[in-house]
Amino acid sequence: MAVILTVAQRKGGAGKTTLVANLAAALAPHMRVALVDIDPQRSLTRWHELRVARTPAAAVLTISDVSGWRLPSTLERLKASHDVVLIDSPPQIDTDARQAVRAANLVLIPLQPSPPDLWAAEGTITLASEEGRPIRLILNRAPAKSRLRGIMEADIAARGLTLLSASLGNRAGFATAFAAGLGVTEAAPRSVAAAEMAALTDEIMKATKQ
Repeated sequence: MAVILTVAQRKGGAGKTTLVANLAAALAPHMRVALVDIDPQRSLTRWHELRVARTPAAAVLTISDVSGWRLPSTLERLKASHDVVLIDSPPQIDTDARQAVRAANLVLIPLQPSPPDLWAAEGTITLASEEGRPIRLILNRAPAKSRLRGIMEADIAARGLTLLSASLGNRAGFATAFAAGLGVTEAAPRSVAAAEMAALTDEIMKATKQ
């Protein structure tokens, strides 16, 4: 049965869809990966369309954009035939978001190192807590070191939340790869961005076994 990872964040621009796409691309060479796009913007679906048009033989990803009452049965079907299911959840906390969090083995919350991103995550954190789902926070577009990053890390720790040690920097390679329907590990495998993504992917998959 597959591991289900739900990526959730209410604040726009935090990198939710980009994280899902890059995780999928990083895992695809080693695992059977399925994507579920329940974000109304359908940006992940557009990314996958670009991917298939560019590299049909290498796509090796399944994608579904169902929602509502069909979502639970779709997740059960995908779990039976894949190793990992990645859900790009909607920004608002609604029935679909609750179902996506409830189904998850792990809820991933990307945020930039700024107080508004952490504040915006509070609703998702509460929802995951209500559903008894483990949470990991991920710093995105983050400088290696900064005073604000240190403040954010201290605030996260004070709240009793778990922040992954691997983070993603503010690198153009992520946007460039996404625009081509690729992950950064595919588009620029020797880049710093690819190394960051590989480290993050490894830490996430280890967290699913805890």
